[in-house]
Amino acid sequence: MLNPNVPDAAPIFAAQVFAALGDRTRLALLSKLGDGQARSISALSTDTALTRQAITKHLHVLRDAGLVASLRVGRESRFAARRETIDEARAYLDGVSRQWDDALGRLRVFVEDDDAI
Repeated sequence: MLNPNVPDAAPIFAAQVFAALGDRTRLALLSKLGDGQARSISALSTDTALTRQAITKHLHVLRDAGLVASLRVGRESRFAARRETIDEARAYLDGVSRQWDDALGRLRVFVEDDDAI
């Protein structure tokens, strides 16, 4: 999903992924798909008050962000989580976390340095 030849690919990728994850229904759907099993829209719509059409729209947002893949099995579409995209999102957050840790470390050194005052 990330393109090393495009300098702004990581923030664009992250924005799409995290925007898709910014909805509790989509988070719940992704959680249901977290075991690696591909599921039909009918299977995903059990235990929810949402219509199949609403679930389909949410799945398309997740698919467009690269978080799920759809495959046809006969006349039925099945959806499965794309682990590699989730791993890339985790790596992006790890990088942001390291940047903040480094910045806070530099701030701590500056604040605690008696010669800096």
